[in-house]
Amino acid sequence: MPPTCTGWTPKDGTLVAIASQFRFVGNVDDLLSRFGRISTLQGLRYWSVTDNGWQTLITNATALDGPDMARPRADFTVAEMRGGADLYFTETDNRSTRPIIYRMHVTTTSANVMVAIENVTPVQIFMLTVFGPGDLQSVHFLTRTAPGLWSYYGLARTGVAIGTFIGVKEESYVNRALALYSHFAGTPIDPIRP
Repeated sequence: MPPTCTGWTPKDGTLVAIASQFRFVGNVDDLLSRFGRISTLQGLRYWSVTDNGWQTLITNATALDGPDMARPRADFTVAEMRGGADLYFTETDNRSTRPIIYRMHVTTTSANVMVAIENVTPVQIFMLTVFGPGDLQSVHFLTRTAPGLWSYYGLARTGVAIGTFIGVKEESYVNRALALYSHFAGTPIDPIRP
């Protein structure tokens, strides 16, 4: 059963949870700008359990003006991130063969940030749909706990995928989630290695 704070419905799949604290002297808007700079995700690296080495996780990333791949735009501003509207972006990762459109929704207070993300288009490898729309979800909770100190709690879940049947290791999902945490928190991480 997913935590109620996520708003997720129950489903089978894999759930990854990351909890941490990190030092950051900025404010909520500074953290929001990290999530809004979609283009900086391009080139993000992670430790691939499958390949037993560092790999580029995201090969392309672009903000979109709505859920339309044909409408690329500049990265999101802090005002847009605070606006309460759904924001859309596209990513191509190192395993999928087509770009994936994601929806991002942000909720903020003076000391808290919650960013929820889910895919709105299927994830395909060649002609095979590996994950359907809504099968890749993540939520990131960031709270200022003291001056210069923030707590992070992140959940990422995948629906049951074809990868389950061909032996994708859970560590692969963990390392992908750790890479994204590292990017948003600006903190280096130690990946899980076999």
